[in-house]
Amino acid sequence: MERYRDLTGDSGVLAYETGDDYIKIRFRGGDIYLYTNAITGQRNIEQMKRLAAKGRGLSTFISQHVKDRYAAKLE
Repeated sequence: MERYRDLTGDSGVLAYETGDDYIKIRFRGGDIYLYTNAITGQRNIEQMKRLAAKGRGLSTFISQHVKDRYAAKLE
């Protein structure tokens, strides 16, 4: 996984991994969640990938728009 840059210094996101149709996110508590096009929606996944690469806004986007629409909790 790639470390999330967290430009604001207060994100709940620590790291992420992207693929063609998914993003995995490791949160501060250590849990990893898998978000997929099929469950989360392609537009949301693409926006999450952009925010992850930017290093800002990912946690807020998840809490405001995605909420509990994840495919699996991995840890």
